[in-house]
Amino acid sequence: MAGSGDFSLLGGYWLAMFFIFGLRTKVARSGVVQQVCRHCGNQAAQVITRRSTKFTLFFIPLIPIRTRYAQQCTFCGAEYEISRSDAERLPVG
Repeated sequence: MAGSGDFSLLGGYWLAMFFIFGLRTKVARSGVVQQVCRHCGNQAAQVITRRSTKFTLFFIPLIPIRTRYAQQCTFCGAEYEISRSDAERLPVG
């Protein structure tokens, strides 16, 4: 009897494959610099961070998607993005 119970060519078993993929963002502190905050105007320590987002396959980071740099004031907590050239130019200590 043809067709009854035939799910695939592998003897009636479903052939299934799965992939675990996603994005992972890693935040690394590049350093601290003393500057005047753009938001509050106080001379305070500014924390420079680098956020890199990568495509992952089976929890292994493979392809870099985006890299962003941020500066956060330790006095008021304001955080804003800065360019890569600004982050590299800052005298981080």
